[in-house]
Amino acid sequence: MSPPSLIFLVLSFIAFNPSNAKQEQPFSINIDNFLDKIYLWGGEAQSQILISGPLVLAGVLCFIASAISSAGGIGGGGLFIPILSIVAGLDLKTASSLSAFMVTGGSIANVMCNMCITSLKFGGKSLIDYDIALSSEPCMLLGVSLGVICNLVFPEWLITVLFAIFLAWSTSKTCRSGLMLWKSESDQIKKIGVDELEKGLLENETVEERKVLAVGHVYKENNEPKDVEVPVPLLSPQGNRKVRIPWLKLMVLLLIWFSFFSVYLLRGNRYGQGVIEMEPCGVGYWILSSVQIPLAVVFTAWIVFRKESLRDRTLMQEITDVKVAAVTKNRPSNILLFPSMALLAGILGGVFGIGGGMLISPLLLQVGIKPEVTAATCSFMVLFSASMSALQYLLLGMEHVEAALILAIMCFVASLLGLLVVQRAIRKYGRASIIVFSVSIVMFVSNVLMTSFGAIKVWTDYESGEYMGFKLPC
Repeated sequence: MSPPSLIFLVLSFIAFNPSNAKQEQPFSINIDNFLDKIYLWGGEAQSQILISGPLVLAGVLCFIASAISSAGGIGGGGLFIPILSIVAGLDLKTASSLSAFMVTGGSIANVMCNMCITSLKFGGKSLIDYDIALSSEPCMLLGVSLGVICNLVFPEWLITVLFAIFLAWSTSKTCRSGLMLWKSESDQIKKIGVDELEKGLLENETVEERKVLAVGHVYKENNEPKDVEVPVPLLSPQGNRKVRIPWLKLMVLLLIWFSFFSVYLLRGNRYGQGVIEMEPCGVGYWILSSVQIPLAVVFTAWIVFRKESLRDRTLMQEITDVKVAAVTKNRPSNILLFPSMALLAGILGGVFGIGGGMLISPLLLQVGIKPEVTAATCSFMVLFSASMSALQYLLLGMEHVEAALILAIMCFVASLLGLLVVQRAIRKYGRASIIVFSVSIVMFVSNVLMTSFGAIKVWTDYESGEYMGFKLPC
């Protein structure tokens, strides 16, 4: 299903949703009723989840959205929240809590595949760049907390404008990167003569008459090597190769996750919901909130300087890891670039109410990280932030836990399906640009949905005389 048809289906369903209409009314299109239904997205919708046609349709759309989002390694919260709020008629709080579980389920599927499947293109290594995740995760978690505060302070119209501008810029840049990568891949395919190679195999030769090595050399009957690069599959399970998991880095990431989660759990939210009794937005609340700043600084400084120290020790050693060479070739030398990008993505994610994966993915692509590495690393980072949000909702007395688990399992299956389809397409066509275009599609649809209905909500608030200025965080 293409993005325009998906948007049209959502808008059409809102306009003719029979579940919210009165039976005695004739079939007609009323723009005021339409705007009222759109306004439900702002928080006045039903909070009780009942099995109905709209909910089933929302589940189908979320399944499709999760499959598409998984290809780019982003969570898909920018699609789940509008679909659940508009199509299913859920209030924004319920939709956000369900979205956290859905993103977690999809991220688990992505991380499981990316950790267990190696890539011949990167020397038989996993696609997840644990160094980027380590240096980025503390600042991203800090940025989310700062962004949530900004979300409470900023007026709705400013949030909508910022969201539209940033996501439009990100979508444009990502599409441009995808087109450039597609062109580069096309030129490479023409240069290495893949078409001629396949034609020769079909017409004059058999598979046994050629020996194709993964290093890119083709040997013909005279045993003379011909220097051509044969595209190897991006993702390929290696039966005789043991996947190496950096357990130390995983333990550090879990320590970072647990540290921030403990602060969130002790602090609670601005309504006083937490594991300890605390005055909402009191002195203790803000002291615990400010603890996140030294946590992020200490973790980031320790990770960055330890990495630089290890790099200095091995500076004179010969680098034989193909993945390291490929990834670090285009990696910027500024050691604070990744933490800075993660902080920006976290702040914007908190302001806009979506995950940071959709925002940090285009930033990583812009600094030259390979698309396949970007997708795998972003999905890995999204798992930590999404699982933290899901557990907070659960421990603070979230309703509809069964529905959240069902939707999480559904997104788990959808992400597996989407990832397998993308892997097969990349193996067949040798184009990693498919990942970039998947990210562009998700960002474009999210921008259209959330900006359009955010603008309608702003207009409704303006007509009703609501306060349109800056607010206090409590």
